[in-house]
Amino acid sequence: MPPLRDTLQRDLEQLRTSGLYRSLRRVDSPQGPRIKVGGREMLNFSSNDYLDLANDPALKRAANKAVEHWGVGAGASRLVCGNLAPYEELETKLAAFKKKESAIVFGSGYAANVGTIAALVGEGDVVILDKLDHASIIDGARQSGATVRVYPHKNLKKLDEILCQSDSFRRKLIITETIFSMDGDAAPLAEIVALKEKHDAWLMIDEAHATGVFGPNRRGLAEDAGVEEKIDVTLGTLSKALGCVGGFVVGSRTLIDFLRNRARSFIYSTALPPAMCAAASAAVDLVVSDEGEHRRDRLWANVRALGAQSPIHPVIVGDETAAVELSQKCYEHGIFVPAIRYPTVPKGKARLRVTLSAAHRQEDIEQLRHELPR
Repeated sequence: MPPLRDTLQRDLEQLRTSGLYRSLRRVDSPQGPRIKVGGREMLNFSSNDYLDLANDPALKRAANKAVEHWGVGAGASRLVCGNLAPYEELETKLAAFKKKESAIVFGSGYAANVGTIAALVGEGDVVILDKLDHASIIDGARQSGATVRVYPHKNLKKLDEILCQSDSFRRKLIITETIFSMDGDAAPLAEIVALKEKHDAWLMIDEAHATGVFGPNRRGLAEDAGVEEKIDVTLGTLSKALGCVGGFVVGSRTLIDFLRNRARSFIYSTALPPAMCAAASAAVDLVVSDEGEHRRDRLWANVRALGAQSPIHPVIVGDETAAVELSQKCYEHGIFVPAIRYPTVPKGKARLRVTLSAAHRQEDIEQLRHELPR
Protein backbone atom coordinates (compact mmCIF):
# COMPACT_ATOMS: atom_id res chain seq x y z
CA MET A 1 0.00 0.00 0.00
CA PRO A 2 1.41 3.47 -0.89
CA PRO A 3 2.35 5.77 1.99
CA LEU A 4 -0.52 7.89 3.29
CA ARG A 5 1.13 11.16 2.25
CA ASP A 6 1.64 10.02 -1.35
CA THR A 7 -1.93 8.80 -1.63
CA LEU A 8 -3.38 12.03 -0.28
CA GLN A 9 -1.14 14.15 -2.52
CA ARG A 10 -2.39 12.26 -5.57
CA ASP A 11 -5.99 12.80 -4.46
CA LEU A 12 -5.31 16.51 -3.98
CA GLU A 13 -3.91 16.78 -7.48
CA GLN A 14 -7.06 15.15 -8.82
CA LEU A 15 -9.13 17.76 -7.00
CA ARG A 16 -7.05 20.52 -8.58
CA THR A 17 -7.45 19.03 -12.05
CA SER A 18 -11.23 18.76 -11.70
CA GLY A 19 -11.65 22.31 -10.35
CA LEU A 20 -12.70 21.07 -6.90
CA TYR A 21 -9.65 22.06 -4.86
CA ARG A 22 -10.38 24.40 -1.96
CA SER A 23 -8.09 26.73 -0.04
CA LEU A 24 -8.56 29.30 2.70
CA ARG A 25 -8.28 33.04 2.18
CA ARG A 26 -7.38 34.98 5.29
CA VAL A 27 -9.73 37.83 6.23
CA ASP A 28 -8.17 40.66 8.25
CA SER A 29 -11.31 42.55 9.26
CA PRO A 30 -14.62 41.94 10.99
CA GLN A 31 -17.58 40.68 8.99
CA GLY A 32 -19.55 43.35 7.17
CA PRO A 33 -20.46 44.55 3.67
CA ARG A 34 -16.77 45.29 3.18
CA ILE A 35 -13.94 43.09 4.37
CA LYS A 36 -10.16 43.14 4.02
CA VAL A 37 -8.78 40.15 2.09
CA GLY A 38 -5.20 39.85 0.87
CA GLY A 39 -4.46 43.40 1.92
CA ARG A 40 -7.37 44.79 -0.16
CA GLU A 41 -10.78 46.08 0.83
CA MET A 42 -13.40 43.97 -0.93
CA LEU A 43 -17.16 44.13 -1.31
CA ASN A 44 -18.40 41.11 0.60
CA PHE A 45 -21.22 39.15 -1.04
CA SER A 46 -20.43 35.83 0.64
CA SER A 47 -21.55 36.17 4.25
CA ASN A 48 -24.72 34.83 5.93
CA ASP A 49 -24.72 37.87 8.22
CA TYR A 50 -27.99 39.04 6.68
CA LEU A 51 -28.90 41.69 9.27
CA ASP A 52 -25.33 42.99 9.75
CA LEU A 53 -25.16 41.86 13.39
CA ALA A 54 -21.84 39.99 13.49
CA ASN A 55 -19.96 43.20 14.34
CA ASP A 56 -22.83 45.07 16.00
CA PRO A 57 -21.84 47.22 19.03
CA ALA A 58 -24.72 45.96 21.18
CA LEU A 59 -23.71 42.34 20.65
CA LYS A 60 -20.06 43.13 21.35
CA ARG A 61 -20.98 44.91 24.58
CA ALA A 62 -23.04 41.93 25.71
CA ALA A 63 -20.21 39.51 24.90
CA ASN A 64 -17.56 41.66 26.64
CA LYS A 65 -19.70 42.02 29.76
CA ALA A 66 -20.25 38.26 29.86
CA VAL A 67 -16.52 37.56 29.49
CA GLU A 68 -15.81 39.78 32.47
CA HIS A 69 -18.36 37.97 34.62
CA TRP A 70 -18.38 34.38 33.32
CA GLY A 71 -14.92 34.01 31.80
CA VAL A 72 -14.11 32.50 28.42
CA GLY A 73 -15.00 28.82 28.50
CA ALA A 74 -17.89 26.82 29.92
CA GLY A 75 -15.55 24.23 31.40
CA ALA A 76 -17.62 21.16 30.56
CA SER A 77 -20.76 19.90 28.91
CA ARG A 78 -23.96 21.39 30.27
CA LEU A 79 -25.02 18.11 31.89
CA VAL A 80 -21.79 18.06 33.93
CA CYS A 81 -21.01 21.56 35.25
CA GLY A 82 -21.21 23.80 32.17
CA ASN A 83 -24.85 24.86 32.45
CA LEU A 84 -24.12 28.49 33.19
CA ALA A 85 -26.96 30.99 33.50
CA PRO A 86 -26.49 32.59 30.03
CA TYR A 87 -27.54 29.31 28.34
CA GLU A 88 -30.89 29.14 30.12
CA GLU A 89 -31.47 32.86 29.56
CA LEU A 90 -30.85 32.43 25.83
CA GLU A 91 -33.10 29.38 25.60
CA THR A 92 -35.92 31.24 27.33
CA LYS A 93 -35.58 34.09 24.83
CA LEU A 94 -35.46 31.75 21.83
CA ALA A 95 -38.59 29.89 22.95
CA ALA A 96 -40.46 33.17 23.46
CA PHE A 97 -39.24 34.54 20.11
CA LYS A 98 -40.35 31.41 18.26
CA LYS A 99 -43.63 31.11 20.23
CA LYS A 100 -42.76 27.60 21.44
CA GLU A 101 -42.77 26.04 24.89
CA SER A 102 -39.05 25.38 25.19
CA ALA A 103 -35.67 25.54 23.45
CA ILE A 104 -32.27 23.83 23.52
CA VAL A 105 -28.99 25.31 22.29
CA PHE A 106 -26.24 23.29 20.55
CA GLY A 107 -22.67 24.17 19.63
CA SER A 108 -23.57 24.62 15.96
CA GLY A 109 -26.42 24.20 13.52
CA TYR A 110 -24.67 21.08 12.23
CA ALA A 111 -24.59 19.59 15.74
CA ALA A 112 -28.23 20.51 16.25
CA ASN A 113 -29.35 18.71 13.09
CA VAL A 114 -27.22 15.61 13.58
CA GLY A 115 -28.05 15.26 17.26
CA THR A 116 -31.76 15.90 16.90
CA ILE A 117 -32.38 13.58 13.94
CA ALA A 118 -30.40 10.70 15.45
CA ALA A 119 -32.30 11.11 18.74
CA LEU A 120 -35.75 11.09 17.15
CA VAL A 121 -35.45 8.15 14.74
CA GLY A 122 -33.51 4.93 14.33
CA GLU A 123 -33.75 1.42 12.94
CA GLY A 124 -37.30 0.63 11.88
CA ASP A 125 -38.08 4.28 11.09
CA VAL A 126 -37.96 6.27 7.85
CA VAL A 127 -36.56 9.76 7.25
CA ILE A 128 -37.77 11.54 4.11
CA LEU A 129 -35.57 14.33 2.77
CA ASP A 130 -35.72 16.95 0.05
CA LYS A 131 -32.95 16.32 -2.50
CA LEU A 132 -31.37 19.70 -1.70
CA ASP A 133 -31.46 19.49 2.10
CA HIS A 134 -28.30 20.65 3.86
CA ALA A 135 -25.41 18.25 4.45
CA SER A 136 -26.03 18.31 8.21
CA ILE A 137 -29.56 16.97 7.65
CA ILE A 138 -28.26 14.25 5.31
CA ASP A 139 -25.53 13.27 7.78
CA GLY A 140 -27.96 13.17 10.70
CA ALA A 141 -30.36 10.97 8.73
CA ARG A 142 -27.58 8.57 7.73
CA GLN A 143 -26.16 8.36 11.25
CA SER A 144 -29.58 7.72 12.79
CA GLY A 145 -29.80 4.19 11.40
CA ALA A 146 -33.24 4.90 9.95
CA THR A 147 -34.13 4.16 6.33
CA VAL A 148 -33.52 7.27 4.23
CA ARG A 149 -35.74 8.23 1.31
CA VAL A 150 -35.19 11.28 -0.89
CA TYR A 151 -37.70 13.12 -3.08
CA PRO A 152 -36.76 15.47 -5.96
CA HIS A 153 -36.51 19.08 -4.90
CA LYS A 154 -39.94 20.38 -3.81
CA ASN A 155 -41.68 17.53 -5.70
CA LEU A 156 -44.84 17.09 -3.62
CA LYS A 157 -46.20 14.29 -5.78
CA LYS A 158 -43.12 12.18 -5.12
CA LEU A 159 -43.20 13.04 -1.42
CA ASP A 160 -46.80 11.83 -1.32
CA GLU A 161 -45.81 8.60 -3.08
CA ILE A 162 -42.98 7.92 -0.62
CA LEU A 163 -45.29 8.54 2.33
CA CYS A 164 -47.87 6.17 0.83
CA GLN A 165 -45.17 3.48 0.66
CA SER A 166 -43.98 4.04 4.24
CA ASP A 167 -46.83 2.66 6.33
CA SER A 168 -44.75 -0.31 7.49
CA PHE A 169 -42.28 1.94 9.31
CA ARG A 170 -42.66 2.69 13.01
CA ARG A 171 -42.06 6.42 12.63
CA LYS A 172 -42.08 8.71 9.58
CA LEU A 173 -40.07 11.92 9.77
CA ILE A 174 -40.10 14.50 6.96
CA ILE A 175 -37.26 17.03 7.06
CA THR A 176 -36.91 20.12 4.89
CA GLU A 177 -35.06 23.36 4.91
CA THR A 178 -37.44 26.28 4.69
CA ILE A 179 -35.10 28.52 2.68
CA PHE A 180 -32.63 26.30 0.85
CA SER A 181 -29.07 27.28 1.61
CA MET A 182 -27.59 27.03 -1.88
CA ASP A 183 -30.57 27.98 -4.08
CA GLY A 184 -32.34 30.52 -1.87
CA ASP A 185 -35.81 29.27 -2.80
CA ALA A 186 -38.61 28.51 -0.35
CA ALA A 187 -40.08 25.14 0.57
CA PRO A 188 -43.85 24.74 -0.05
CA LEU A 189 -44.47 24.47 3.68
CA ALA A 190 -48.27 24.61 3.70
CA GLU A 191 -48.45 21.73 1.21
CA ILE A 192 -45.85 19.69 3.10
CA VAL A 193 -47.82 20.19 6.32
CA ALA A 194 -50.95 18.92 4.56
CA LEU A 195 -49.10 15.76 3.45
CA LYS A 196 -47.64 15.29 6.94
CA GLU A 197 -51.14 15.35 8.42
CA LYS A 198 -52.59 13.13 5.69
CA HIS A 199 -50.01 10.41 6.34
CA ASP A 200 -49.65 10.82 10.12
CA ALA A 201 -45.96 11.75 9.89
CA TRP A 202 -43.71 14.10 11.86
CA LEU A 203 -42.28 17.25 10.29
CA MET A 204 -38.95 18.85 11.15
CA ILE A 205 -37.96 22.13 9.52
CA ASP A 206 -34.60 23.88 9.35
CA GLU A 207 -35.14 27.65 9.52
CA ALA A 208 -31.41 28.49 9.45
CA HIS A 209 -31.71 30.96 6.57
CA ALA A 210 -35.24 32.18 7.34
CA THR A 211 -34.99 33.16 11.02
CA GLY A 212 -34.82 36.94 11.33
CA VAL A 213 -35.60 37.37 7.63
CA PHE A 214 -39.10 35.98 6.94
CA GLY A 215 -42.44 36.43 8.68
CA PRO A 216 -44.24 39.50 10.09
CA ASN A 217 -42.36 39.07 13.39
CA ARG A 218 -39.22 37.71 11.74
CA ARG A 219 -39.67 34.23 13.20
CA GLY A 220 -39.17 32.47 9.86
CA LEU A 221 -40.95 30.95 6.88
CA ALA A 222 -43.30 28.87 9.05
CA GLU A 223 -44.68 32.10 10.48
CA ASP A 224 -44.90 33.58 6.99
CA ALA A 225 -46.86 30.52 5.80
CA GLY A 226 -49.12 30.47 8.87
CA VAL A 227 -48.20 26.89 9.87
CA GLU A 228 -46.04 27.37 12.99
CA GLU A 229 -48.39 25.44 15.26
CA LYS A 230 -48.34 22.43 12.94
CA ILE A 231 -44.58 21.94 12.93
CA ASP A 232 -43.27 19.21 15.25
CA VAL A 233 -39.59 20.21 15.36
CA THR A 234 -38.13 23.60 14.44
CA LEU A 235 -34.39 24.08 14.10
CA GLY A 236 -32.48 27.31 13.65
CA THR A 237 -29.01 28.75 13.93
CA LEU A 238 -27.50 31.66 15.77
CA SER A 239 -24.89 32.08 13.04
CA LYS A 240 -26.85 33.60 10.15
CA ALA A 241 -29.16 36.59 10.68
CA LEU A 242 -28.43 36.56 14.44
CA GLY A 243 -24.73 37.17 13.76
CA CYS A 244 -23.30 34.75 16.36
CA VAL A 245 -22.57 31.01 16.41
CA GLY A 246 -24.50 27.97 17.56
CA GLY A 247 -27.66 26.05 16.74
CA PHE A 248 -30.97 25.56 18.50
CA VAL A 249 -34.17 23.56 18.45
CA VAL A 250 -37.54 24.80 19.69
CA GLY A 251 -40.73 22.86 20.32
CA SER A 252 -42.73 21.29 23.10
CA ARG A 253 -41.27 20.90 26.60
CA THR A 254 -41.42 17.14 26.09
CA LEU A 255 -39.38 17.34 22.87
CA ILE A 256 -36.70 19.54 24.42
CA ASP A 257 -36.47 17.42 27.58
CA PHE A 258 -36.08 14.35 25.37
CA LEU A 259 -33.27 15.97 23.36
CA ARG A 260 -31.40 16.90 26.54
CA ASN A 261 -31.42 13.22 27.40
CA ARG A 262 -30.83 11.66 23.98
CA ALA A 263 -29.07 14.08 21.60
CA ARG A 264 -25.45 12.92 21.66
CA SER A 265 -24.06 16.12 20.12
CA PHE A 266 -25.54 17.99 23.11
CA ILE A 267 -24.68 15.49 25.83
CA TYR A 268 -21.07 14.90 24.83
CA SER A 269 -19.99 18.42 23.79
CA THR A 270 -18.56 21.21 25.90
CA ALA A 271 -21.07 24.05 25.98
CA LEU A 272 -20.71 27.19 23.89
CA PRO A 273 -18.68 30.03 25.42
CA PRO A 274 -21.05 31.90 27.76
CA ALA A 275 -20.18 35.18 26.05
CA MET A 276 -21.59 33.82 22.79
CA CYS A 277 -24.88 33.03 24.52
CA ALA A 278 -25.00 36.56 25.92
CA ALA A 279 -24.32 38.02 22.45
CA ALA A 280 -27.03 35.80 20.93
CA SER A 281 -29.52 36.96 23.57
CA ALA A 282 -28.72 40.55 22.59
CA ALA A 283 -29.23 39.58 18.94
CA VAL A 284 -32.69 38.17 19.66
CA ASP A 285 -33.60 41.39 21.49
CA LEU A 286 -32.47 43.41 18.49
CA VAL A 287 -34.25 41.23 15.91
CA VAL A 288 -37.62 41.54 17.67
CA SER A 289 -37.24 45.32 18.08
CA ASP A 290 -38.17 48.13 15.70
CA GLU A 291 -34.51 48.25 14.71
CA GLY A 292 -34.70 44.59 13.71
CA GLU A 293 -37.69 45.33 11.51
CA HIS A 294 -35.86 48.27 9.97
CA ARG A 295 -32.83 46.14 9.16
CA ARG A 296 -35.00 43.40 7.69
CA ASP A 297 -36.74 45.97 5.49
CA ARG A 298 -33.39 47.26 4.23
CA LEU A 299 -32.32 43.72 3.49
CA TRP A 300 -35.45 43.06 1.41
CA ALA A 301 -34.96 46.32 -0.47
CA ASN A 302 -31.55 44.97 -1.50
CA VAL A 303 -33.06 41.59 -2.44
CA ARG A 304 -35.55 43.34 -4.73
CA ALA A 305 -32.81 45.54 -6.22
CA LEU A 306 -30.89 42.43 -7.27
CA GLY A 307 -34.04 40.74 -8.58
CA ALA A 308 -33.63 37.83 -6.15
CA GLN A 309 -36.23 35.82 -4.23
CA SER A 310 -34.32 35.76 -0.94
CA PRO A 311 -30.99 37.05 0.43
CA ILE A 312 -29.40 33.99 -1.23
CA HIS A 313 -29.02 34.45 -4.99
CA PRO A 314 -27.35 31.61 -6.95
CA VAL A 315 -25.56 32.49 -10.18
CA ILE A 316 -25.43 29.08 -11.86
CA VAL A 317 -22.32 28.57 -13.99
CA GLY A 318 -22.34 24.79 -14.37
CA ASP A 319 -18.70 23.87 -14.97
CA GLU A 320 -16.58 23.85 -11.81
CA THR A 321 -13.52 25.44 -13.41
CA ALA A 322 -15.61 28.16 -15.06
CA ALA A 323 -17.20 28.98 -11.71
CA VAL A 324 -13.77 29.38 -10.11
CA GLU A 325 -12.70 31.64 -12.99
CA LEU A 326 -15.78 33.84 -12.58
CA SER A 327 -15.14 34.09 -8.85
CA GLN A 328 -11.54 35.11 -9.53
CA LYS A 329 -12.70 37.74 -12.04
CA CYS A 330 -14.97 39.21 -9.39
CA TYR A 331 -12.12 39.12 -6.88
CA GLU A 332 -9.84 41.03 -9.23
CA HIS A 333 -12.54 43.70 -9.48
CA GLY A 334 -12.91 44.02 -5.71
CA ILE A 335 -15.85 41.66 -5.09
CA PHE A 336 -15.54 38.69 -2.78
CA VAL A 337 -17.96 35.90 -3.76
CA PRO A 338 -16.40 32.40 -3.74
CA ALA A 339 -17.41 29.61 -6.10
CA ILE A 340 -19.59 26.81 -4.69
CA ARG A 341 -18.86 23.40 -6.18
CA TYR A 342 -19.45 19.69 -5.74
CA PRO A 343 -20.10 18.12 -3.24
CA THR A 344 -21.83 21.18 -1.74
CA VAL A 345 -23.95 21.32 -4.90
CA PRO A 346 -24.48 18.59 -7.54
CA LYS A 347 -21.86 18.04 -10.23
CA GLY A 348 -22.45 20.36 -13.17
CA LYS A 349 -24.28 22.87 -10.94
CA ALA A 350 -21.29 24.95 -9.79
CA ARG A 351 -22.21 28.52 -8.99
CA LEU A 352 -21.47 31.77 -7.29
CA ARG A 353 -23.63 31.96 -4.18
CA VAL A 354 -24.33 35.66 -3.76
CA THR A 355 -25.63 36.67 -0.34
CA LEU A 356 -27.02 40.05 0.58
CA SER A 357 -26.87 42.10 3.76
CA ALA A 358 -28.99 44.89 5.17
CA ALA A 359 -25.79 46.96 5.15
CA HIS A 360 -25.17 46.76 1.40
CA ARG A 361 -25.73 50.01 -0.46
CA GLN A 362 -27.40 50.48 -3.80
CA GLU A 363 -24.07 51.24 -5.46
CA ASP A 364 -22.64 47.99 -4.04
CA ILE A 365 -25.38 46.00 -5.72
CA GLU A 366 -24.91 47.86 -8.99
CA GLN A 367 -21.19 47.07 -8.93
CA LEU A 368 -22.00 43.40 -8.37
CA ARG A 369 -24.54 43.34 -11.20
CA HIS A 370 -21.93 44.78 -13.54
CA GLU A 371 -19.61 41.81 -12.89
CA LEU A 372 -22.19 39.01 -13.13
CA PRO A 373 -23.18 37.28 -16.40
CA ARG A 374 -26.21 38.89 -18.00
